[in-house]
Amino acid sequence: MNEREIEILLVEDNPGDARLTTEALKEAKVRNKLSHFDDGEEALAFLRRQGKYMDAQRPDLILLDLNLPRKDGREVLAEIKADDRLKRIPVVILTTSQAEEDILRAYNLNANCYVSKPVDLDQFIKVVRTIKDFWLTIVKLPAE
Repeated sequence: MNEREIEILLVEDNPGDARLTTEALKEAKVRNKLSHFDDGEEALAFLRRQGKYMDAQRPDLILLDLNLPRKDGREVLAEIKADDRLKRIPVVILTTSQAEEDILRAYNLNANCYVSKPVDLDQFIKVVRTIKDFWLTIVKLPAE
């Protein structure tokens, strides 16, 4: 297992869900540095290392909500996957939407996986632990 700290970018506009995700990562004992943005435009500026984010670390994993202000998650996903410097970063859609059209569109935009957020805290922790186990332990990811 890799001993380095995992860089995670959380793009989530709901403060309660962001707090839940942060707590779930702690519960799942994920050694991570979490960068959190509540809108798509700021997240993209961070990823592209623009302006005040010139020294930003490239995330190992992106947890992306679909319903965001300014630039929604679908637009953010499309821009990430169209950018040669960013497209290999795994993007996990973590959203409340269970709509078939959202799932289909996310995969058509090359999301790496689509996870519906459970409302129950224990189930949410289980989901985050599973994401951690799969994406940060089992899967071999490319270096920057």
